[in-house]
Amino acid sequence: MSFFRLLPVFLSFLLLAAHFFRAGQTVMAAIPLLLLIPLASRKIWVPWLIQLALLLGAIEWVRTLYVVAQLRIEYGQPWHRMAIILGAVALFTALSCLVFRSKGLRNRYSEGE
Repeated sequence: MSFFRLLPVFLSFLLLAAHFFRAGQTVMAAIPLLLLIPLASRKIWVPWLIQLALLLGAIEWVRTLYVVAQLRIEYGQPWHRMAIILGAVALFTALSCLVFRSKGLRNRYSEGE
């Protein structure tokens, strides 16, 4: 059942890995994938680490939105649809942090285990 609760986190990290891989940054692409490993443990620090990584990922999506929008505006290309898509991905990534507020995941990553 925890897998389904963590699905937004998995998707967010997979999207970030694909984003970095497409940019040719293979080391950066590996980091989100490696961050999936601690989710298997039940340590109390895991949600903090994952939430920090997700927020940094959301910031990366907003940075990418800004850079690509500036380039498209400079070249006179349409940019609104791209901004909506990347904005939605950034929002999804940021909101993925909220899965750790569910009772099931709070119990899973409690100090007692």
